[in-house]
Amino acid sequence: MRRVVVTGLGMINSLGHDKDSSFEAIIKGECGIDTITLFNPEGISAKIAGEVKDFDPTTVMNAKETKKADRFIQLGLVAAKEAIADADIDGMDRERFGVSSAAGIGGLPAIERNSIVCETRGARRISPFFIPSALVNMLGGFVSIYEDLKGPNLSSVTACAAGTHAIAEAAKTIMLDGADAMLVIGAESAICPVGIGGFASMKALSTRNDDPKSASRPFDKDRDGFVMGEGAGALVLEDLESAKARGAKIYAELVGFGESGDANHITTPTMDGPLRAMKAAMRMAGNPKLDYINAHGTSTPVNDKNETAAIKELLGGKENCPPVSSTKGQIGHCLGAAGSSEAVISIMAMNRGVIPPTINYTTPNENCDLDYVTEGAREAELNVVMSNSFGFGGTNGVVIFKKYQG
Repeated sequence: MRRVVVTGLGMINSLGHDKDSSFEAIIKGECGIDTITLFNPEGISAKIAGEVKDFDPTTVMNAKETKKADRFIQLGLVAAKEAIADADIDGMDRERFGVSSAAGIGGLPAIERNSIVCETRGARRISPFFIPSALVNMLGGFVSIYEDLKGPNLSSVTACAAGTHAIAEAAKTIMLDGADAMLVIGAESAICPVGIGGFASMKALSTRNDDPKSASRPFDKDRDGFVMGEGAGALVLEDLESAKARGAKIYAELVGFGESGDANHITTPTMDGPLRAMKAAMRMAGNPKLDYINAHGTSTPVNDKNETAAIKELLGGKENCPPVSSTKGQIGHCLGAAGSSEAVISIMAMNRGVIPPTINYTTPNENCDLDYVTEGAREAELNVVMSNSFGFGGTNGVVIFKKYQG
């Protein structure tokens, strides 16, 4: 079976508009979470989020085109463009180069806006661009058009595991010779009244509104829910022989991925489902020694406890576990973009030899007792890293990357 490597990376989130500025801020423990400005959150219990600041969509598309693409697509184009440029794909066969896109919700702001128009002004006043601007797979559609990628065009819509599942789908396509390269792009922008209000109604969001920078507290005893983020993460996956033949820069090799379903509850996660996904990824990778785990780490009471227990079960006890951290304290939970973004972060951490910290962990929790790198970023030799993503509906995805040795 063909080996799959990573030859390009891109990222945009509340801490930066590109992978390097974002990563540096994450490593420094900076936080992009603040009071919501994209709409007036009055009347909603949660009033904070990790918004992308000073974003101008005309940097990636002309002004007329912006009407056809909701914000998640616009953000996705930024990360996709960066990853494509990073991979330097000039000369590659575009018919053998595909897209695997992902979002958990897609164009929710467009759905909300047009629903209001329909209710107040009638169905005939709905924008003709509404449907193509809101569909999740239109992220891949726009990217393929803008970058002239004519290979398989796939889309994953699996809540907060979507970005990770998109990586696995892209890898399968390359492994089975369906393409020589695939651009993975996960993007999300659901910071709107319906999005924040809906999660708030479920009591899933932190209400630490008076202290936004400390609101997302993965694994901390006083965590009270996740904080919504927005952004995008992109990776170019490529057949190893193709990458070698064109002299591409290789960031990492994708050596394992695992998927599972909880079959338990529509929103409450289990320990068993994530554990089985991690086990599957480890088997595929040949059960390597893990040097770092980028946890799903949402800052919700149930997830953080279950994920900690699953990691300990996977590796045979706390004493065998590597450092674990969650970067959601810095950028919030980007839903369908979380998996792709955190894969980018994990690969950059491995290449730069530094583990991102878990910020805001100040009060120990007896159910969350691993090494969460709470003292700040830590220099370390990283050869194998794992990234976890778990979503509503009990859908789980895990990927393992290894430093490419040549």
